[in-house]
Amino acid sequence: MKPVIDPRHGDIEDDASSTKQRSLLSIAGSLLVEISIAKLIIVWTLLLIVPGLLLGLTPLITSLWLSKVTDKIASLVIGVWSFALLAGIIGVGWFGWRALLRLTENNFWSLNSIVVEPSYALCREGLRHLAELLLPKTARERTRTKLRAFAAALAGLLVCGMAVAILAMAWSHAHLYGTFSEFGSWTTVAYVALANSVVILTAYLAVAALIWGFADAAMAQPQDLKAFPARPPKARRFRVAHLSDIHVVAGNFGFRIESGRAGARGNDRLRRLLVQLETLDRKARLDAILISGDMTDAGTSAEWAELMDILSAHPRLTNRMYMLPGNHDLNIVDRANPARMDLPTTPNRRLRQIRALSALGAIQGSRVRLIDREKERVGETLDKALRRHKVEFARFADSGRPSLSNRIPDLWASMFPMVAPPDRDGGLGLILLNSNADTHFSFTNALGMITAEQMKAIDIVCSEYANANWILALHHHVVEYPWAAKAFSERIGTALINGNWFVRRLQHLAGRMVVMHGHRHIDWIGSIAGMPLVSAPSPVMEATNDMDTAFYIHSLAVSPGGDLKLLKPKRIVVRGKAE
Repeated sequence: MKPVIDPRHGDIEDDASSTKQRSLLSIAGSLLVEISIAKLIIVWTLLLIVPGLLLGLTPLITSLWLSKVTDKIASLVIGVWSFALLAGIIGVGWFGWRALLRLTENNFWSLNSIVVEPSYALCREGLRHLAELLLPKTARERTRTKLRAFAAALAGLLVCGMAVAILAMAWSHAHLYGTFSEFGSWTTVAYVALANSVVILTAYLAVAALIWGFADAAMAQPQDLKAFPARPPKARRFRVAHLSDIHVVAGNFGFRIESGRAGARGNDRLRRLLVQLETLDRKARLDAILISGDMTDAGTSAEWAELMDILSAHPRLTNRMYMLPGNHDLNIVDRANPARMDLPTTPNRRLRQIRALSALGAIQGSRVRLIDREKERVGETLDKALRRHKVEFARFADSGRPSLSNRIPDLWASMFPMVAPPDRDGGLGLILLNSNADTHFSFTNALGMITAEQMKAIDIVCSEYANANWILALHHHVVEYPWAAKAFSERIGTALINGNWFVRRLQHLAGRMVVMHGHRHIDWIGSIAGMPLVSAPSPVMEATNDMDTAFYIHSLAVSPGGDLKLLKPKRIVVRGKAE
């Protein structure tokens, strides 16, 4: 029996969200038609207006409390009740201040990640893209490097100027200190609070943009790695297979979101890759297999089940396998409709996080440890941490009730980074990060950033294991690649929003750290600030079933003196299979 249209080959519906088959402009047009205005208003309210109001109210509440304390001290009459009342006001303020400070900090960084840092990154990458388009193709790499540095400094100046202009317009409407009785109504209070929020954020942006711009201009720019060092004498060698963006789909004939019919179909190539990898491992044992995100194509239960079934056939590999979440594991709201949003109050994103944690626990739970932030040291295993919340997670996965999800965001954040410590002093360990921004919209699913909390945890790990060397793994590429992009869409919305800050915080670890990532499916090895940067190609994307793809086995050497060297890798070709 032969159908008129073979369903195994798919149709145009499989290309609905494909950036390889449709332009971003075309997808954006569909988005505008399909988008839910009601959801958009709710999302803007919860993610922008409410945090803005709370941030703007903070200086008013603080000044009100200080005014009460000052007035009470000024009119204090000696007596037990007067002292008791004063102590009560100070006590309420002291304990309330801590909660207010946490609330202010959370809302400030929420707005910072949504509005402030993307504004600077958009301006910087826009200037760089424009300048590189105007450069002749024959321009030397040194010229391009200087140009990127100049664009960063200019972006800092431009963003600072725009922030100062907005601050000046909002200043007359703001009221950073006073009492609520000075305002006629709660609508006036809300208006003033939003104006306060604008003043606070633009003042921060004006200063931060200048610092970021000139710091980015002064720091080393990414460069292609043109040669690999020889293995030092008596150095211990580690072999690491680096996979990324395997995008498991839930079925033999499913197409991936991004590639659509321009990419591979089903999971057969991954199965063949693992068989090939097991053969290579028997010939020369691998120390680790790293999958740097996007294990699944949309983070659905069916896709995670398919992945676990595929991996269960290779216990020899999975007992040395390490994984971390990618944007497709967490941020895809709807495979076919990029206009669909997750409301912050819906359980869907939390469900995707629980699915990811469950899979990570099953694969590496006994081999990775979490950070004990109170004691500032490496703490318990992932297995032990997940066991404490097993019942809670199971109840939420079964019912999805909001009352059960309140603690999940904090629990999720506490799970990263995951650390596989070195097996000996001066050995090689792995630090696994979550670089995904907390987005609720498929069209912005690729945004990435590293939180200050994770950066502090990296410092804790490197301090505790002072002589260790590290593979630092994340999903997103840290900075843009050192060549001209074909389209502006390749430059913005995919690299870490705060990637340059991240590099500056890491550069003191040069010589002890190699950074590995995926996300863009680009085959590239380079360096920045003395640290090797390894970008993994995807073995299942960018190619139809009959085309060859590849992945790498990397060799890292730790010399007796403790230096870490990235040696020449071995490129492993995964052959296509004609039907």
